[in-house]
Amino acid sequence: MEAPAKRFGRDVIIAGPGFNRWLVPPAALAIHLCIGMSYGFSVFWLPLSRAIGITAPVTCKGLSLLDALTTTTCDWQVNDVKTTFTLFFVFLGSAAAVFGAWVEREGPRRTGMAAAMCWSLGFVISAMGIVTHQLWLIWLGSGAIGGIGLGLGYIAPVSTLIKWFPDRRGMATGMAIMGFGGGAMIGAPLADQLMNEFRSSTDLGVWQTFAALGAIHLVFMLGGSLGFRVPPSGWIPTGWTPPAARPMVTAQHVHLKDAHKTRQFWLIWWVLCLNVSAGIGVLAMASPMLQEIFGGKLIGAVDVGFAQLDDSQKKAVATIGAGFTGLLSLFNIVGRFFWASLSDRLGRKLTYTTFFALGLTLYALAPASARAGVIAAFVAIMCVILSMYGGGFATVPAYLADIFGTQFVSAIHGRILTAWSAAAILGPTVVTYLRQVQLDAGVPSDRAYDRTMYILSSFLVVGLIVNQLIRSLAPRWYMPESAVAELQRKPATLDADTGSSHGIGLGGLTPGVTVAWLAVGIPLLWGFWVTVSKALVLFH
Repeated sequence: MEAPAKRFGRDVIIAGPGFNRWLVPPAALAIHLCIGMSYGFSVFWLPLSRAIGITAPVTCKGLSLLDALTTTTCDWQVNDVKTTFTLFFVFLGSAAAVFGAWVEREGPRRTGMAAAMCWSLGFVISAMGIVTHQLWLIWLGSGAIGGIGLGLGYIAPVSTLIKWFPDRRGMATGMAIMGFGGGAMIGAPLADQLMNEFRSSTDLGVWQTFAALGAIHLVFMLGGSLGFRVPPSGWIPTGWTPPAARPMVTAQHVHLKDAHKTRQFWLIWWVLCLNVSAGIGVLAMASPMLQEIFGGKLIGAVDVGFAQLDDSQKKAVATIGAGFTGLLSLFNIVGRFFWASLSDRLGRKLTYTTFFALGLTLYALAPASARAGVIAAFVAIMCVILSMYGGGFATVPAYLADIFGTQFVSAIHGRILTAWSAAAILGPTVVTYLRQVQLDAGVPSDRAYDRTMYILSSFLVVGLIVNQLIRSLAPRWYMPESAVAELQRKPATLDADTGSSHGIGLGGLTPGVTVAWLAVGIPLLWGFWVTVSKALVLFH
């Protein structure tokens, strides 16, 4: 009898005749929509800061870090629980880098199942931490173990789609990574509804929500994992002819052990880091930034700054700030698919050149639109910036496949994602630090972000220069054809003369494809509707 572990490895999930490649994107989306909830964890910060006091935080002064991690009598500070968000992306990048080779060897199904176990287990451990009021368990559960699940779940679907869609690499990666951006659009309102359902006079319903989300995500992620197939070695889409040699696109492959030795690897690392640092810095402060810059103008009180508003006015302004954040999330999501798909036509290098050139212009214009009090212009500028932030994530896997080939793209992508970990610290730190420096110097709150915008635009100037330095690899870096053939030697259903598959990967709207897309499409449309409804307050 076959060992259970063998049923999930790469060798046994090679697609057979009649398999439809359009079944793979919804499998990838099922995983990315779940782990994308990491972007929506802000919905938990305030409830967690009142876990003991319920109606108001029970504060204790002079707590050390160790005390904060283990206290059972004092509520946690928001900044303490927000550390979970930083841990997410530190462990995401680290896990993707460390386990990248394992992901490439074992295949997307086993990797997806491991990601599901880690991500869901993180929710369960965090629920235990909430019940026992141990912050360290939340950091360990969601931050560390959940972060490892994030890293595994992020890279495996992306490389699989690249191999199924060699004719549209950008569009394929855009579909999956759009799901990661859209996870919070579904997860945050769902978590809010669950907390309201579980809430009582003595319990905010947070631990129950964590447990429920852990179970829901486990089901969806396991379902997505079981839907993965990989194409046979040498497979190409029926009717598609690989284009003639193009600059910056290789048909060869670089071994994982050599990729990080190339200048191109580190140039792309910095390209991603700088693009993400600028975008995530804005995303981290989006709501307070809009409120402090425009203050009373958001509700028609033209000459009233944010500090002078009364409580009811601040509440109305906060609602508009939340709508602004939701609108940015939509552009972050749509930008992932739009820009990655466009990169199939423009090329990856020109697409990133657009990100940096257009982005630095918009960052430089943002303070002027703020000083002029033109809310619509400021909002439009931020929306385009966030679309390019998302587009950068979605385009980089295809960039790597173009430069290094597809054989080790999961593992190489995993190592590149350490740039995201660095950016998750660099971007928000720069924005928060510069804002505080400006306020301490007596700069009014509505002008405190001007210098920040100029600093972030300088990040993009450097990114523009770095991107221009990227060139095709020298031939010495590519693996010999015999070595590639040895790695790709798998049982497959291929025509010996043409290398084409017997009906593998054919398209068409079959019942199976329809059901798979509905399973991920209905939650995505629900999240889209909720987010748009909240964003409409900006236009009232």
